[in-house]
Amino acid sequence: MSDVMFGLLAETFLHPGSGQSDGAIDLKVAREAVTGYPYIPGSAVKGALRAAMCDGGGEHKEHVDAAFGQVDGAGSVLVSDARLLLLPVRSLTRAYLWLTCPLILERLRRDLERAGLKGGDVPTPQVKGGEVRTAVAGRIFLEDRLFEAVEPALPDAIVDLIGRLIADDGARGRLSDQLCIISNHDFRWFAENALPVQARNVLDPATKASNNLWYEESLPPDTLLYMTLTARGSADETGRTTVAGFVEGQKFLQFGGNETVGQGWVRAGRYPQPSPEGGR
Repeated sequence: MSDVMFGLLAETFLHPGSGQSDGAIDLKVAREAVTGYPYIPGSAVKGALRAAMCDGGGEHKEHVDAAFGQVDGAGSVLVSDARLLLLPVRSLTRAYLWLTCPLILERLRRDLERAGLKGGDVPTPQVKGGEVRTAVAGRIFLEDRLFEAVEPALPDAIVDLIGRLIADDGARGRLSDQLCIISNHDFRWFAENALPVQARNVLDPATKASNNLWYEESLPPDTLLYMTLTARGSADETGRTTVAGFVEGQKFLQFGGNETVGQGWVRAGRYPQPSPEGGR
C-alpha cells in the first residue's frame, strides 16, 4: 500500500525555529545544513500532530501512543520532515511569485517514487543562473534581482503535479501564472536572504518602555511544503491510516512557534488533489 503525502500551504507566517541567532536576526528559521533551504524537522511535525490529536480527543486520542510511540517503544508511524516546495517572493510583475528550482522538483519526484505515489515520472527541467522558466514573458524582477524568462516555458506536468499538493482552489488556480523555476544557486540566495523578518518586543507594564527587543525570521503566508506518513516496518497500517484520516478531517494544523500570536497555521491537503475543472 502507498504512503500518504500531504501538501502544507501556509495560511499565516510560519516560524519553525532553530533556536539560533545570526547577526542582526535573533531567531532564525530551521534550515537544512547543506542546502540552506528552510524546513520543518520531522520531530516538530510529529510533535505537532501528536498534540493536535490529543487535543482533538474522541476516537483519535486512543491511537496516539500506538501511532507516535512512548518512552519505552517506537510508534507505528514514520513522519517525515516537511520539505519546502514553493517560496513566495516579492516581484514587480505580480503581487508575488512562487519560486522553486530543479533540485526541489527532483526531490519531490524521488519522494513520490519512494512513497509509491504517481507523479514520480515527471521530468525535472534545467535552468541556468539568471534565467527563469515561467508563464510571464520578458524580464522579471524578484526582490531587487533581474531575471530573464526563457523558452520553453513551464511544463504542464510540473504545474499539474504541484497543484495537486495545494488544498485551496483559489491558490491552485493562480499557480500557472505565478510559478517560476529558477536555478538551484539562485533559489538558495532567495531562501537565505528573502524571508520576512519581524520585530518582537516585551514592554515594561508600568512605563511601556522596551525591556527586550528581538527579531525573528519567518516563512511567509502561501509558502508550500509537503510531508509523508509511512507505516513502520512490519507494523500494521492502522496508525498511519488513523493519523492521515485525522489530518484530512482537520484541514488546518498549527506548526512551529508563536502560536499565541496567530502564527504557524497551515492548510493540509492529501495528495493527490483533484485537477481544477477543465484542466490547467
